Amino acid sequence: MTTPDNTPISALRFITCGSVDDGKSTLIGRLLVDSKAVLQDHLAGVQRQGETDLALLTDGLSAEREQGITIDVAYRYFATEARKFIIGDAPGHEQYTRNMVTAASSADAAVVLVDATKLDWQNPQLTLLPQTRRHSLLAHLLRVHSLVFAINKLDAVADPALAWKHISAALDAFSNAAGIDVHTTVPISALKGWNVVDAQPGWCGYTGPTLLEILEQLPNTPTDTNLPLAFPVQWVEKFHDSAVTTQGRRVFWGRVAAGNVAVGAEVQIFPSGQKAVVAQVIDHARQPGSVAAGLSAGITLDREVDVSRGDWIVAAPVAAAVAEDDFDTPAAVSPWPGRKELSTTIAWMDDEPLVAGRTYWALHGHRWVKAKVRRVVHKLNINTLAEEEATQLEPNAIGHVELLLQEALPAAPFTQARVLGSLILVDTASHKTAAAVLVN
Repeated sequence: MTTPDNTPISALRFITCGSVDDGKSTLIGRLLVDSKAVLQDHLAGVQRQGETDLALLTDGLSAEREQGITIDVAYRYFATEARKFIIGDAPGHEQYTRNMVTAASSADAAVVLVDATKLDWQNPQLTLLPQTRRHSLLAHLLRVHSLVFAINKLDAVADPALAWKHISAALDAFSNAAGIDVHTTVPISALKGWNVVDAQPGWCGYTGPTLLEILEQLPNTPTDTNLPLAFPVQWVEKFHDSAVTTQGRRVFWGRVAAGNVAVGAEVQIFPSGQKAVVAQVIDHARQPGSVAAGLSAGITLDREVDVSRGDWIVAAPVAAAVAEDDFDTPAAVSPWPGRKELSTTIAWMDDEPLVAGRTYWALHGHRWVKAKVRRVVHKLNINTLAEEEATQLEPNAIGHVELLLQEALPAAPFTQARVLGSLILVDTASHKTAAAVLVN
């Protein structure tokens, strides 16, 4: 699919999130049905008392169907004449926040549903539900590029126009206070299909585009191509029987995290510090050529260098500028220096609280190191957005935590580089994923 000037449009990966029973699964079912993405035999399998239960189109686990809730992230695919889409249906229950974080970490956009029937919509100073706040904050922290508020079930309130006015104002006040950039807010009825795929002109006084029209125009998350090269090595392909001696005889595979990799680039291996020059670059289809951030590549160096899974191939150090009266040549500085002490924002997902002194495995790129919790600085109150003093983080809490690593990592602020600025913590005993970590 292309734009009018023949520029390719990438598929949009978005998630639906929000509180329990806000209508997330029903919304996705409506998008699938109204865009003709569901086969008739599939529709026949989700009939309940003669009517189509749209939520069952995404609730794939037997426990989800039995309980009428979403537990895990369900991915669905559909396309319109304008674009392809990949949808992630995130659970609304607080205990499954970890699943929502997993889905949001790779999403281009998030549609946060707000159930009008659960709010005191007649009150101009109404309070939003905690999960609406939590999921919006998490999407913002995870650098989800576009956020859309969809106010659902307005067809079920006595005065839809008044409810739309008060709820949209409350969402604006919350997002402004939290520093969240919201793309737009739209009134919908997922059950009836109003303003989802087909417009309901003038309903609630809204005259803007439908939700699908909004999604068709949303941009993909920009990749960090304007940064120095950073390449986490995932797999080493050996071909020692090659007769070529002018370059190394191994291909290092992975996905470019930042910058571009091209033949002739001077690079350094992290953590060994060895330097080399890129002799060959191939893409996922083994075609030669430069590869940009976000895409997979295979790199061959000009000589044999000790590189293993978990190492990083980064841009070579650059010499600092020399002042006119400075006779000492400054040491070259790596654009991605190693760091052992990290100030981080953590979304805590384990069942046990996070406390200072505990040690976890930290995964950065494809490298595992031990990480010790030095201090819990504060936790974020999702209701007031205040930073509160804390000595621990409870399950599903968000807070500021200082970590001490056993070995240095080329970590960078998440706001600068998405891949280099993110880690996960894993419990050393249970091997459960305990936290999503963003470097400050």
